[in-house]
Amino acid sequence: MELRLDHLPLFFHLFGIAAVAMLVPSIYALVSENYAESRSFFYTALLGLFFLFMVAIAASNRKIMESGVQQLASLALGLLLLPIFLAIPEYDIIQNTYFINAYFDMVSALTTTGIVVFEPDRISATVHLWRALVAWMGGILIWLVAAAILAPMNLGGFEISSDQNPHKAYFLTSDERKLFLRRTTIALFPLYAGLTGCLWLGLTISGIPGFDGLIFAMSILATSGITGVNEISDFGANWIAEFIMILFLFFALSRGKMQQERMYWGAGVLPSGPELRLGITIIALLALLLASIQLYAVGSSDMPLFSISAIKAIWADIFTVTSFLTTNGWSSAYWLDAQNWSGFSVPEILFLGVVLIGGGVATTAGGVKLLRVYALYTNAVREIDRLVHPSSVCQTRSVYQSELRSKAFIAWIFFMLFVITLALVTLALAGAGMSFEVALVSCISALSTTGPLIDMVFGNDIDFIMIGTASKLIMSFAMVLGRLEILVLLALFTPEVWRS
Repeated sequence: MELRLDHLPLFFHLFGIAAVAMLVPSIYALVSENYAESRSFFYTALLGLFFLFMVAIAASNRKIMESGVQQLASLALGLLLLPIFLAIPEYDIIQNTYFINAYFDMVSALTTTGIVVFEPDRISATVHLWRALVAWMGGILIWLVAAAILAPMNLGGFEISSDQNPHKAYFLTSDERKLFLRRTTIALFPLYAGLTGCLWLGLTISGIPGFDGLIFAMSILATSGITGVNEISDFGANWIAEFIMILFLFFALSRGKMQQERMYWGAGVLPSGPELRLGITIIALLALLLASIQLYAVGSSDMPLFSISAIKAIWADIFTVTSFLTTNGWSSAYWLDAQNWSGFSVPEILFLGVVLIGGGVATTAGGVKLLRVYALYTNAVREIDRLVHPSSVCQTRSVYQSELRSKAFIAWIFFMLFVITLALVTLALAGAGMSFEVALVSCISALSTTGPLIDMVFGNDIDFIMIGTASKLIMSFAMVLGRLEILVLLALFTPEVWRS
C-alpha cells in the first residue's frame, strides 16, 4: 500500500497544515525559555500529525475523488471543526477558562474576524503569536479558496466579476482541481508571505518592536484586526507606521493578482479597477465629510482652524475609514485626539455601514463587497435614466459597466440574503440573552468579519467570556457564514453545483 496524503479530502490537508503550524509558537516559546507552553504546542502538533498519519493509512487503499461541492463542504467543516484542534494548546496554557471560550477565540481568528475574547494582559506572548498566525493562515486560505475553488464554480463574488453566464460552472475533474489548487498555492503563497515580510520590515524600521510588528503585519494582510498586548496607540503617534499600513490595506480593495491567476487558467474576468475606484471614492467622501464637520466644530469654538491638529484629524479620518472599509477595524493613533480637539464625536453607526460594504472580491476583506455595490450602483443609475427617458437606449463608455449592470440582479439577491441573515442572526442572539443593540453590532461584526467594530461601538464594556454558550455558538456560525459568504453555503444545496 502506498501512503499518500494528496488523496485525502481538503479538510485533512487543512488539519495537517494546522498541526505543522503549531511548531512555530512551540519554537518561539522554546527560545523564550517558556518550556511549558512550548511542550503544549509541540505535543498537540504531534498528536495531530499522528492522527493524520492514521487516517492516511486507513485511506491508503482508496482514491477519494473530491468534487467542487465536496471541497466546499470540507472548507465549511474545517472552519467549524478545525478550531477545536487549534484551541487545545490555548486552553491548556490559559487553564482557568472553559474550552468553549478558547474555541470561540480560534473561530474568530481563523475567520479573520479578530473579536477580543480574552483580555490582552491575560494571555502570553506565545498565545498572541498563535492567534495572529491562525488569522494569517485564514487569510491565505481565503485567497487560495477564492482562486482555486470558488472561481471555477462562479461563487464568492465571481458570479458578478465573471464575463461568463453566472449559472455556468466549470466542470473540472478531481485531478484537475488538485492540480489547479497546487498551482495556485505555488503562485499565491510566496506573494502573500513576501508582502507580510515586507510590511514587517517596514514597521520595524518605523520604530515598532519586531514582535509587535510581526503581529501587525500578519493582521494587516489578513485584515483580522488582531493585536498583541500592545496596540498602535501604545507606540505613540507614528505617521510612518500608519502610512505603511494603509498602503498594504489597499490589497483588500483590489483583486488584481487574483484576476491574473484566473485569466491564466482560461476564464476572463472584469478588471478590478471599479472596485478600487469605488473604495477610494468612499474613503475620500467619508473622510471629507468627517473633516468638514470637525473643522466646522472647531471654527465655531474660536479655536485655530488650520493647525497641526487639523492635519492629524484629517489623517485619522482617512486611516480609520480605510481600516474599517477593508474590515481590518483599527483606528488611528490620532483618532481620540482628533475627536477631543474638535469636540465632535463620530457616530458609530457610520462604521456599521462601512464594514457592511466591505472590500474587494477574492480578498481577505469581508462584507457585501465593493463589486456588488458597484453593480447595484450602475443599475440604479440606468433605472433613473429610464425614469426620465423611458425609451432611451443605454450606451456606456465601458463594456464592463454594461456587464456589471446586467448582473445587478444577482448582486441584489445576495444583498437581500445578507440582510435576511443579519436579521435572523440578530434575533437569535437577542433570544439567547443579548440586548438588541449588542446583538445587532455583534452580528454585523461577525458577518463582516470585523471584530474590532465591537470595541469601536461599545469600548471595553462587552465581555464575551460572560455571554452564554448559545450566543458563542451562534456567533461562531455567523463568523463562518460571513467568511464563506451566504451564496457559497447555499450552493451546497443547489443541484447544478453538485455536478461540478
